[in-house]
Amino acid sequence: MISDPGHQPAPLHIARDGSVAIVTLTRPEALNALSNELIGRLMDALDALELDDGVRAIAITGRGRAFSAGADIKGFLPHMRVGPREAVAHFLRPGQRLTARVEAFPKPIIAAVNGLAFGGGCELVEATHIAVASTSAVFAKAEINIGIIPTFGGTQRLPRNVGRKAATELILTGRRFDAEEALRLGLVNQVVPDEALMPTVLGIARDIASKPPLSVSAALSAIHRGQDAAIEGGLAIEEASFAVIVPTRDALEGVTAFVEKRAPHFVGR
Repeated sequence: MISDPGHQPAPLHIARDGSVAIVTLTRPEALNALSNELIGRLMDALDALELDDGVRAIAITGRGRAFSAGADIKGFLPHMRVGPREAVAHFLRPGQRLTARVEAFPKPIIAAVNGLAFGGGCELVEATHIAVASTSAVFAKAEINIGIIPTFGGTQRLPRNVGRKAATELILTGRRFDAEEALRLGLVNQVVPDEALMPTVLGIARDIASKPPLSVSAALSAIHRGQDAAIEGGLAIEEASFAVIVPTRDALEGVTAFVEKRAPHFVGR
């Protein structure tokens, strides 16, 4: 049963389902466009959730018919009119900071893509660790259609998600693509019926939340830090992450339980 810890001011709502935090973008009238205010609220929420030892996984979704339709272009237009420095400072950098924070977050973040995921919304999906889309989800790298390029990390993360040629075609055409194509490309892990989206995401989140949290964090760090390293450097990163985990109580408990043929009891230490 999901419990709400208290009133959360718009444009963001946070609820709890046991050790899973559910973060919902709540600007449905703007298709959950990523304004600087919303980005700031998301960053603050991530800071709080990182420090909350009771939270072991995070699901992020949108209210209404959109996951997020992208950056708040109307709000950013005045900054673009001033010039490049203003546009970079107030448009590009807040979005890049958000997606970088999500990608490097030490707890798993799972996107529940419930509808439109355009532009910056698609880039948020690219940055999450796992993504599940509803059958009605629609994606687009639409920035080229308004004369700009992806600015929240999309020129870098989309090729890492789906490959260079597929990413190039999507970015240069700005065309829409459905959930099944997103699955084939590797942008999302699963596609499920609309009504099964949150149950599926929460099931994945609960499963991961049951694992030893320090080991989950170490695995996330090794994956993130190693993805752009040469194999030798990546293996060194893996070794360092493993060395951090070996002395933990949960690692000893997990290996001992396996040898003793019993279920492990992880406590997060």
